[in-house]
Amino acid sequence: MDGKEVLWSKIVSDVSTCTRCVLHRYRTKPVPGEGPIDSRLLFIGEAPGQKEDEEGRPFVGPAGKLFVELLEVRGIRRSEVFITNVVRCRPPNNREPNDDEVLACSNYTLSIIKLVSPRILVTLGNHAGKFIFGLAGIKWVGVSRMRGRWFKVDLLGLKDVYLFPTYHPATALYNPNIKSVLDSDFNAIKELYISLTKNLIGRKASTLLDFIVGDRHQHEI
Repeated sequence: MDGKEVLWSKIVSDVSTCTRCVLHRYRTKPVPGEGPIDSRLLFIGEAPGQKEDEEGRPFVGPAGKLFVELLEVRGIRRSEVFITNVVRCRPPNNREPNDDEVLACSNYTLSIIKLVSPRILVTLGNHAGKFIFGLAGIKWVGVSRMRGRWFKVDLLGLKDVYLFPTYHPATALYNPNIKSVLDSDFNAIKELYISLTKNLIGRKASTLLDFIVGDRHQHEI
């Protein structure tokens, strides 16, 4: 194994024996995350649900099926992106994770971000958005107000990371109106992702990259 694979194996091993918060008492299997450890696109959600807890894999339940659909209809394979959560054990009764639990799991979150070193980091839901934008020094005012905008930041020693907040796909399962919002947001994610994977940064083109001007907001593009 190369150095990155060794680091990933250690993260997986550490998560499997973690007792940093009470959630370890309820898990069937921990869910460290999965995907290429050199992916340019990293998604961070909130917490495993029942299906994820059973399989030890992120986004394999009903919300996961919608997530994969949102990717694949845009020509992005699940297998080419990295997926994790801000907590890696299922909260009882699928409740939302609390701030202490997110903080207890943050060492793994930070290690994964630094390991993968993505160009694009998408936060899914309020808990992921609040934590990641806090790291970037950007005030979090809720996913409904933050979503759909790009923020270009330096994060954990990584230069020029594009942050993009949107709703967690689970939201669309009980609020169908959110599906169209997610469609719009994933279209934006696809556009920048394709541009980056084709090395189009700096080239004159009618894409989201044209709007990276830095004068609309200290971080926002």
